[in-house]
Amino acid sequence: MIAFYTACEQGIVPVAELPAASWINLTNPTYEELHTVSQSLSLSLELLSDALDIDERARCEAGDNYFMIIIRIPVHDTAGPHVMFYTVPLGIVITPTLVITVCRRESDVLDSFIHNKIRGANPAHCRRFVLQIFLRTALVYLRDLKEINTNASLVQEKLHRSMVNKHLLGLLALEKSLVFFTTSLRSNELMIERLRKTPFFSLDPQEQDLFEDVAVENRQAIEMANIYNNILAGMMDAFASIINNNVNAVLKLLTSITIIVAWPTLIFSMYGMNVKLPFQEPQESYLGFSIVMIFSIVSTIALVYVFIKRRWF
Repeated sequence: MIAFYTACEQGIVPVAELPAASWINLTNPTYEELHTVSQSLSLSLELLSDALDIDERARCEAGDNYFMIIIRIPVHDTAGPHVMFYTVPLGIVITPTLVITVCRRESDVLDSFIHNKIRGANPAHCRRFVLQIFLRTALVYLRDLKEINTNASLVQEKLHRSMVNKHLLGLLALEKSLVFFTTSLRSNELMIERLRKTPFFSLDPQEQDLFEDVAVENRQAIEMANIYNNILAGMMDAFASIINNNVNAVLKLLTSITIIVAWPTLIFSMYGMNVKLPFQEPQESYLGFSIVMIFSIVSTIALVYVFIKRRWF
C-alpha cells in the first residue's frame, strides 16, 4: 500500500498526488508501487526494497541524491502462534524534497504520525521528523517491554500449580521476544551513534536535544530488555523445576495409594488359591472370614500411619 501525506495547520494530512506530498509511506508495497516511486524520484529499486528484508540490520547509507536509514521497530502480533512481539526493519529515505518510509508491516510507530499523535511532526523538516520517528520507536519499545513483563507475571501465577508445558511455552515465547528486542535495540544504538558522526545530521541546538532524548530512551530500553531477559531466564529454570516437582508429587501420591490398595488385595488373593490355608476348615469358616477382614483392615491402617509419619503422601 502506498500513501501520500503532507503537513498543514491541522497536522499531517493525506494527499492524493505525489507532487503535493512531503512524506510517502509504503506499507508492504507491491513491486508496481516500488517501481512507481523508484521511477518518479530517480531512486534505485533495490534501495527501496532493502527495508522489506526481514533480516535487514539497522544501518545508514548516503547517496548522490538521498540519505537512507534503516532502523528496526517493534511489532505486536497477537495472532502469532509462537511469538507475540518481534521486530521488522523500517527504511527511511530522505531526498531533497520529501521523506519516504518503507516497511513490510503496519506499526504503531508510523500510525502515531498518521493519526497526528506526535506534536509538531512535519515531514518537511526532514531531520527533526526522522528524530521524532526514532524517539517514537524507543517509546514503543518501552511500552511493549512493560507489556511483556506484565504477561510474564500473569503466566507466573498460572505456573505455580501447573503440570503441563503450555504456560512454560508461553514464557519461552516471551523470552524469544526479548531476544529480538535486545538484538534490535543494540543494532539501533550503533546506527544512532554512527548518525552522530555523519555530516548529513548536522543538527541545530533544538534538534540536538531531541537527538540526546532518542539516545537516552534507546539506552533505557536496552537496559530494561536486559533486566527482563535475565529475570525471565531465571524464572523459566525455576518453573521448569516446579513443574517437575508437581508431577513428582502427584506420582508419589498415586504410588502410595497403589501400595496401600495392593496390601489387602494381596491378602484376599491368597485365599483364592486352591490350596489349604488357615481358617478354611468348615467349622471355622465364619470366624476365619472375620479374622482375615479384621487383620487386613488393621494392617492397612497401620500401613497408612507409617506412610503419613514418613511423609510419603
